[in-house]
Amino acid sequence: MPFQTTLKNVIISGALLGMAHGMSVEAGEDKITKGYNSMDAMGCMLVRECKKDVNEVYSLLDISSQYDNTEEFTSISHEFNTMLMTMNQIGIKVFLADQRYFPIGHRGVYHTVSNNVYLNKNYMHEPHVLMQLMRHEGWHAAQDCMAGTIKNSMIAIIKPEEDVPMIWRVLAERTYPAAAVPWEAEAGWAGRTANMTQDALDSCAAGTMWTDYEPTPLTGEWLRENGYIK
Repeated sequence: MPFQTTLKNVIISGALLGMAHGMSVEAGEDKITKGYNSMDAMGCMLVRECKKDVNEVYSLLDISSQYDNTEEFTSISHEFNTMLMTMNQIGIKVFLADQRYFPIGHRGVYHTVSNNVYLNKNYMHEPHVLMQLMRHEGWHAAQDCMAGTIKNSMIAIIKPEEDVPMIWRVLAERTYPAAAVPWEAEAGWAGRTANMTQDALDSCAAGTMWTDYEPTPLTGEWLRENGYIK
C-alpha cells in the first residue's frame, strides 16, 4: 500500500461478513468456475457479467415489496431513501441481489471500482439489518470519497483510529483480517449510529469532505501529493 490509510482495488464487505479482495472471473454466469456462493460468483456480479436476479434499487419499496412484512419497513423509509438519493447523487448505485452470488454469511458488499453496493436478498427482510448494512456500506463509500474521489479505487479512513470506540475495534478484530480493521472498525460504528453515514455522504456530495473531516496525517500527505488538496 502507498500509505497506511488506503487500500488499492478492494471490495468492502458488510459487518460480520468478511472482506473479499481482488478476484478473477470469466464473463457470464455460466463461466462461474467455483460454483455459487463463492468469491468467484461474487466477482461475476461485481463486474456486472452476472446480472440475472440482480436488480437496481430506486427506492425502499424496491426492497420492501419483496417480502411479506412490507409495512414494517416504514420506520426506516426516510433514512433509507435519503441515503440512497445522496449515494446516487455521488455516483453510487445500490442493487438487491440473489443470495447465490454471495459467499455464505456475506450480507452485502461495496465495490470501490464500480462504486456499487450489493445487498444479499436473503438478509434484507429485517428492516434494522437493511438499515445497518446501508449505513455500513455507505460509510465505505464515504471512505472512498475521502481518498480523493470515488473515481479511483482507493479508500481512506475518515476518523482518527483513537476516536473509534473500543467496542467497534474489538468486533472488527474478531471478524476481519488485521489489515482491514481500521476501515471496518469505523464502518461498524457508523452502521449502528444514526446519521453518521448520512453526514459523511452529505460532505462527499457537497465536496467538503476534507474540511468537514480532517484527513489523518498520512492521508493528508497523500492528498496533497496527488493534487487533491492544494
